[in-house]
Amino acid sequence: MRSLPRIPLFAVGAAVALLLGWLVFPSFLYERIDQPLHFSHALHTSDSVGLSCSDCHGFDEEGRFAGIPVTRVCADCHEEMVTDSEFERQLVEDYVTADREIVWKIYARQPENVYFPHASHVVLAEIDCARCHGDHGASEALRPLERNRLSGYSRDIWGTSVSRFAASDSPRMKMGDCCACHRQSKVTTGCLDCHR
Repeated sequence: MRSLPRIPLFAVGAAVALLLGWLVFPSFLYERIDQPLHFSHALHTSDSVGLSCSDCHGFDEEGRFAGIPVTRVCADCHEEMVTDSEFERQLVEDYVTADREIVWKIYARQPENVYFPHASHVVLAEIDCARCHGDHGASEALRPLERNRLSGYSRDIWGTSVSRFAASDSPRMKMGDCCACHRQSKVTTGCLDCHR
């Protein structure tokens, strides 16, 4: 009886291990968590409404991104029903009228030791939000948060996938993307500029 060559068996084993590790394991590693409320960026940035990113997503007094707007920002337009949408009804009844905050699931929450100055990128460098975050202005709905069951961090802060082969409905930044942009723009930074 003739034995099979060892190299092809090793190659098959390696291919199976890579397939399981890169494609199957992440489906167990990440849990998908739906957002608490439907939200359409496309509707809010449409010509009929005309909001821009900065109308809802501003900066704090130190120039850091202030994050997702609080419910009172939504209440500026939605104190009363504007449409007959079931989604708006949920917003008005469950949050605006009830004076409750919407606990949005944050895709890119950074670790405590990271300081990312959005203002210097958006205001000083005039980088469009879509360059890093994709065209959220055209999204009809918010996708679920994919949270790592071990670390608790969003999949977005690690990039689409380790290999970048997986398709994504929005860009997900990796540290290498930041470094490449800084090199291209001839902006020098040290580790301690962002990591404290």
